[in-house]
Amino acid sequence: MVRGLGGGEAAACPGGGRMEVLEEKEEEEQREEELKALEISDNLQDVETKVSVEQVCVPSDVPSTDMSQLPSSYKTNSLKEKKLLHIADHFLQQYAHLCPDRKPLFLHRVNECGVEKFVSTTVRPTLLPYAELYHWDGCASFVSDYLTMEPLESPITPPSSLYSPTTILKYQRGNCFDFSVLLCSMLIGAGYDAYCVHGYATREICTLDETLELCPLLRKPQEVPKEGMKKSNKYRVKPPPDLQSKFELQQEAKKKAETEAAPKNKEREEEKVTEVEKPEHDPLHGLRVHAWVLVLSGKKDVPETFFINPFTGNSHSTMDECFLGIESVWNHKNYWVNMQDCRNGCKDLIFDLSDTIRWEIMLSGSSKPLQLLSDAEEEKEFADKETDDTEKEEEDMSFDMPPSWVAPIQIYPREFETRCSEGRKVILYKKAKLEKWAPYLNGNGLVKRLTVYADLDCTEVVEVREWFKNREDMLDMREVNKQTQLTTDYFSPGHLLSLKAYTYTSLEPETEYTMEFYNEARVDGLQKRVETANEMTEYFAGRDDFLHVRYMEFGKRGKKIHLVGTRTDINSRPIVQIKECFHRNPEEPADEDVAERIFLIREDMIQLTYHLKDKYITASKKDFFKAAEGDRKGNEIVMAPEMCITYQAGSSEKEEKLLHLYELLLELTAEEKQLKQQVRQSEAEALKILKIRENEETNVKLTVSIYNTERNEKRRQQYEAMKNTTEDELWGRGEQDLDYLEPFLIQVGHREKMTKGQALRVRDDCLTDLKHRLINKANIIQARLEKAAEELQKKDQWFQQNQNRLSAEEKDDFLARRSETTFHIQILALRLNREKQTAPQKYLALEEKLRRDPRLAEHFGHT
Repeated sequence: MVRGLGGGEAAACPGGGRMEVLEEKEEEEQREEELKALEISDNLQDVETKVSVEQVCVPSDVPSTDMSQLPSSYKTNSLKEKKLLHIADHFLQQYAHLCPDRKPLFLHRVNECGVEKFVSTTVRPTLLPYAELYHWDGCASFVSDYLTMEPLESPITPPSSLYSPTTILKYQRGNCFDFSVLLCSMLIGAGYDAYCVHGYATREICTLDETLELCPLLRKPQEVPKEGMKKSNKYRVKPPPDLQSKFELQQEAKKKAETEAAPKNKEREEEKVTEVEKPEHDPLHGLRVHAWVLVLSGKKDVPETFFINPFTGNSHSTMDECFLGIESVWNHKNYWVNMQDCRNGCKDLIFDLSDTIRWEIMLSGSSKPLQLLSDAEEEKEFADKETDDTEKEEEDMSFDMPPSWVAPIQIYPREFETRCSEGRKVILYKKAKLEKWAPYLNGNGLVKRLTVYADLDCTEVVEVREWFKNREDMLDMREVNKQTQLTTDYFSPGHLLSLKAYTYTSLEPETEYTMEFYNEARVDGLQKRVETANEMTEYFAGRDDFLHVRYMEFGKRGKKIHLVGTRTDINSRPIVQIKECFHRNPEEPADEDVAERIFLIREDMIQLTYHLKDKYITASKKDFFKAAEGDRKGNEIVMAPEMCITYQAGSSEKEEKLLHLYELLLELTAEEKQLKQQVRQSEAEALKILKIRENEETNVKLTVSIYNTERNEKRRQQYEAMKNTTEDELWGRGEQDLDYLEPFLIQVGHREKMTKGQALRVRDDCLTDLKHRLINKANIIQARLEKAAEELQKKDQWFQQNQNRLSAEEKDDFLARRSETTFHIQILALRLNREKQTAPQKYLALEEKLRRDPRLAEHFGHT
């Protein structure tokens, strides 16, 4: 029934070759080392367990389970499960005989009802109806947030029990094996090739100690190396000569070398600090038992095999030094024992489970896909086999894993939203603290906060980052620099004033701030506004007049006037100058296309600078000096030659006529007035934004979906009112609002008394119409399903042809879009199945309604 483990040859250490006989000297040395380690572990076992519990601050025992509410599969074993346990015991006896120096396998444990269950049957593949849980990182993040970690009773031995994932979800607590089984069940249900792993890890991994780890939110993304430049062809056109100063280049290279050397010096200092920060020596190093999840490459387009630590939800390479060895792996189909050498941890392991030399498989015939059977079908299947000879069963080398005894895993929307136990979770990292909250738990919408410290004791705060959800003002994130007291608010698209980011030290007017906008949502294309006490600069994008920068300088007020409310022109800051910069307009000549114009208000002067012409190093300029009030005739400006100084770059043409300069001056004067009004509007808008932001922070409002009847009070009242309405009231209201027989009664002329034939015709037409509508709806869903499946097939073919030319980002983007399409196909399939199931019920309901309709009852009431 079970394939032999290798002719009686024992492996002397976990994973020590196929079944090679080790030399006596090596065996004696290793046994001495193990005995010493076990002596140390016996002395420190209680201490380590106590330390682990103190670090986690969680009671160790799970509340008693109400067994009366559990299914019968939790309390008893089926015939096939009993047979599996018999096979497991036989396998364990052979393993213990052939590998006496290896630890006992984690094959079967008692569940919450005290019933012995094989570990593979505890895995319950489940696909939950949440898009986030269709990806491995979403599943891992949910499990790590939802469950509270409990340490093993003994850090060097596996647990004596293994509860079902449903019970673990109910109490939201578990050890590493409970975490792994739940996560593996969700990953397999989502389509991943996932396995639970029983092995050994470092103390920090086993005890969930991340105080020496850098917070993932602070890790810098890895830079993708750029491709090298191709060798130049000797026949190509030579580039233009480099006109840059060699001295300047040398100075820049020198500065660059200094800046590059600074991080290296900093790294050296950090290395000296990290030597002090290194964890203390662990006497149980290499003996600490841990369970995690293995995800093999292949399915779900996983490019490379990797580990998932269920405590943190983080992925790790199989070469990670934190994982020190593997005893066995299992999923819902089979169980494999690692026969490879783990002296170097998991670095040298090959995860090809079909390799019978490196991985000893328990059930040789359990390779085909598992099909879950109902309890009745299972009992019937085994009742038919009770008459068979037991000797024939033992001779049969093929045995499939029985279906999981665990009930379907369910996570309700309220639980999925709340995530953390009691809605809050705190994680300590190296010089950082991460706090998480459930949505709507905080009145200001705060869901996550990262506090960065300057020291390991976490006493001096350097920076605070906060993330928000469901804010009516669209606030998404806030960064506060505690050293400079600079605050930056980031907004999602949809803010009332199109705000994108807002950096400030105070919400008082005329203080330093920077506002960034979604310029696509603004008519003027404003991208950013920066204001100080005496200056304001605005940056634009996508404007038809090619304006991209507007700079304004203000002077000091003559008198300090206190006014209630907004600023007025009486106490506004006087405008000293306005400068505008324009991009190149290709439709106009360069020497006629203005690049910069400056309005010097106090000097009554206007300066124009044009764009450079090709092969020129100087630009054309015009300086206008406006006439004084005494030199004007009425309101008209009298133009004189000395009022304009013109420089035409590289031109030998005659000077521009005075009339043209006069018209240009009039045009610039009119634009100066408009610009002054625009400056005042910008100041007023800035004040308005300050007041709105102050009001938004004082009275924070959260948005609630209309489908969330628990939090949406108005929607909840409507739902309860509709729920409390009696069937008769609903019937009468439906009759008043919509008469389903009206279109068909028109055909018979709305006769008060119809003949039986006319009534029969009206009834048949109404039922036929419903039938056609149900068929059309199902056909539409079917067509959409086929179209989505066809598009997915085309995308897969395109990816297979072009995957070698795609970058890592493009591959990740494709995989994300493919997952969304697959999820969409599953939803369409569920909708189509639901329509097929409910269509007959709708048809029968309408038929009964027509039979009870008073206008047709006299003809069909007797039937």
